[in-house]
Amino acid sequence: MTVDPTTTYPKPPFDKQTQPFPGLAGQMHPKPDHGETSYVGSGRLTGRKALITGGDSGMGRAAAIAFAREGADVAINYLPDEEADAREVIALIEKEGRKGVALPGDLRDETFCETLIEDTVAALGGIDTLVNNAGRQQQAQSITDISSEDFDATMKTNIYAMFWLTKAALKHMKPGSVIIQTTSEQAYDPSANLVDYAITKAAGMNFTKSMAKQLGPKGIRVNGVAPGPIWTPLQVSGGATMEKLQGFGGDTPMGRPGQPAELASIYVQLADPKASYANGQVYGAAGGGGQP
Repeated sequence: MTVDPTTTYPKPPFDKQTQPFPGLAGQMHPKPDHGETSYVGSGRLTGRKALITGGDSGMGRAAAIAFAREGADVAINYLPDEEADAREVIALIEKEGRKGVALPGDLRDETFCETLIEDTVAALGGIDTLVNNAGRQQQAQSITDISSEDFDATMKTNIYAMFWLTKAALKHMKPGSVIIQTTSEQAYDPSANLVDYAITKAAGMNFTKSMAKQLGPKGIRVNGVAPGPIWTPLQVSGGATMEKLQGFGGDTPMGRPGQPAELASIYVQLADPKASYANGQVYGAAGGGGQP
């Protein structure tokens, strides 16, 4: 059966809406599709043990649902304010007969990041898949509007945490393990009002490629996913202007934003042991735009 991708999901204009950061998917309208009812697994990740940061919503949630339906046990990290979304994800994981572990906390703290890995290992019996997905995005029309505190929060959430978690996870990872970064089209085509966010996404892409070279000889693959405009709580909780939000994704060749569910299979592909020669790659999903 063929499906027209231009009409599969909602198109702009979208209703005006705003939420305090970090936002909840359950309060967005329309609600994002994370594959809750559509993703069908086939055992591609049977026996894998994964930690996904930002697993309560967006691409992290889509990956968590898909991983569980492919046979993996999954731990998710999220901020305490996102508990409502996280509980839905854990329920979906457990519905598949897999182990779902909720590990809330702030990734801006190095000690917490180290504890997060240890708690994942204790709960799942190990870790062989790390998805560094959690992100902070707050738009600012001018660099003068970005305080040092804001800049620091973005750097620590998007870069420091990726660095800390990877270091801690490598103590437990064996050959065959995988690390996946969520980067962004902002890494190579940055928006004027997302200066600090775009910096971190470029860093994440670079980290992916350098770590792939460092860890490839050890049998650990490192890859990235670079989404374009995707309908997630980042957009309604300060990540976009109201004007941008109402027309979100309308300037892509498909005329709409992507949904997290449309990226789930990419995360599965990169985690699948059969994709054993994919290393240092960044897979784009931008509806016809983008470069990687």
